[in-house]
Amino acid sequence: MSKAMIIINPSSGKEKAGKILPKAEKALGEMYDEVRVCKTEGEGDATDFAMEACAERFDAVISMGGDGTVNEIVNGLGEQQHRPIFGIIPLGTINDFARSLGIPLNPNAAIEILKDMHIKESDIGKINDRYFMNVLAVGAIAEATYNVTVEQKTRLGSFAYFIEGAKAIIKKTPFPLTVEHDQGKWMGDAHLLIATMTNSVGGFEQLAPEAEVNDGKLHTFIIKDLSLPLIVKIIPSLIKGEIKGHEEVEYIKTSRLHLATPEELAVNIDGDEGILLPFQANVLHKHLRLFVPGGLTK
Repeated sequence: MSKAMIIINPSSGKEKAGKILPKAEKALGEMYDEVRVCKTEGEGDATDFAMEACAERFDAVISMGGDGTVNEIVNGLGEQQHRPIFGIIPLGTINDFARSLGIPLNPNAAIEILKDMHIKESDIGKINDRYFMNVLAVGAIAEATYNVTVEQKTRLGSFAYFIEGAKAIIKKTPFPLTVEHDQGKWMGDAHLLIATMTNSVGGFEQLAPEAEVNDGKLHTFIIKDLSLPLIVKIIPSLIKGEIKGHEEVEYIKTSRLHLATPEELAVNIDGDEGILLPFQANVLHKHLRLFVPGGLTK
């Protein structure tokens, strides 16, 4: 008997999740013998539900929520012996992972994608004993995103992150950083480090335009200066997707990272506050199978 689980965050998408759920249930009911709906009530619930789906050998797990819900589900699937096919119906503010997979941000259109049953293998990252699917960031700007409230995200969308980031730039201070990677080691002072596995970071798709969800790499950018004159120069490069060639940007393409600093800094993991440095991050190549639009399965 085939089984699918919907893991839904009822508060996502300005609370429109409840309106979309019946359509998702109907579509999946035509594809699977059993459809189980699991509603999250607090942090970690989506991870527990995903682990349950693995243990009971479900065929598919569908996320209905934002990037936070997707991250929790990825942590539940992790390195389980049986990993169901993963589907995403995006309801969040940014939906970076859905963007990188070409999944429509319109929930109704995303449901139609599930019906087509096109599958793509995707990387996920492992940082110490946690998992992530999109981005790691270290520095004042990364920490500033923790100050964005649910109300700000609802009212301003991705612009809320730019506001908090601008405040952090004004108070900028560099930090000493050691980065070990496939090609060796980088040491120096940095204002910001971003390591992304996809081409969408904070809803912006030009930071690493060549990044693919299954290329086995962390596309890592070390920003060595964030003075106002430099920012003015960097913006055009960023818009063109050419920031990796800027003189104040160190670009590293690697399957592993080890970051260390003498300062007390925490890494931002997929938009949420994570562990303190030092940490080890690795790419788990083509680790998950996901529902994607036709033509994007390679």
